[in-house]
Amino acid sequence: MKVLITGAGGLVGRAVSEVCLAHGDEIFACDHQTLDITSATAVEREVGRLQPEVIINCAAWTDVDGCEKDPDRARAANAQGPENLARASYNQGAVFVTISTDYVFAGDKDGFYTQLDQPNPQSVYGRMKLEGERQSQLVYDRSIVVRTGFIFGAGGRNFLSTVVDRLRREETVGAIVDAWGTPTFAGHLAARLRELAELNLPGVYHVVNTGGGATYEEFARAVALELGKDQSLVQSILSHTLNRPAPRPRNSRLRCLISESRGLAALPTWREGLTEFLSAPKSSRTTG
Repeated sequence: MKVLITGAGGLVGRAVSEVCLAHGDEIFACDHQTLDITSATAVEREVGRLQPEVIINCAAWTDVDGCEKDPDRARAANAQGPENLARASYNQGAVFVTISTDYVFAGDKDGFYTQLDQPNPQSVYGRMKLEGERQSQLVYDRSIVVRTGFIFGAGGRNFLSTVVDRLRREETVGAIVDAWGTPTFAGHLAARLRELAELNLPGVYHVVNTGGGATYEEFARAVALELGKDQSLVQSILSHTLNRPAPRPRNSRLRCLISESRGLAALPTWREGLTEFLSAPKSSRTTG
């Protein structure tokens, strides 16, 4: 396949590039400098020039608190960007896959959110990602929307990705004890994104590792256990003590209702994903 990957410099974009290359795909890996997805003109021009068969959108502004402070930038990156790519995909006749977030849900439900649950985002980030979902589907009804969350992997800058190296250095880490999600290894997510592109079946998918979900604290303690580090390095903190500008869901665990019916096996557990992450060469885990 000829695959255009946007946001290729980020955690998921790099993982998607690796998966596609391993399958022998011809890839066009674009970061923000080479393709600004907020520019409809730039997107149409580049898609027309490259003529990809598949576009996988991994580009986003994922700074949740930054989005809260700058909603215009959040809308441009997380809503208008996917819409521009969806329209260009439609014009090109390309398969379009775009990544959304578990933050489209309010987080006040017990258990797992599925496609039957009504989105009700509480933050600017969540609202703009939801708008990106809907605008993509509006301009191209064959869009494939993938909701995911709690992503960790090589080169990631978020807590779940960096806690490994911090605990290796035996640094104390504060980990939130009262927020639940479904930890998802970027390598497993990337493989599923390519599978969905091959299937070319439009819809909204929830793509996460199995294993019942976890809090940030549970994830950090699992890391410490696998590394043989003292559990006292992980200190429990409550969400409200952080005084962050943007609200977060208390519970954003996801489950998919349609993957199995479309021939997609459940992903491995997040603990298996963690083991795979920890077994990677140290250089590939380094954040930059």
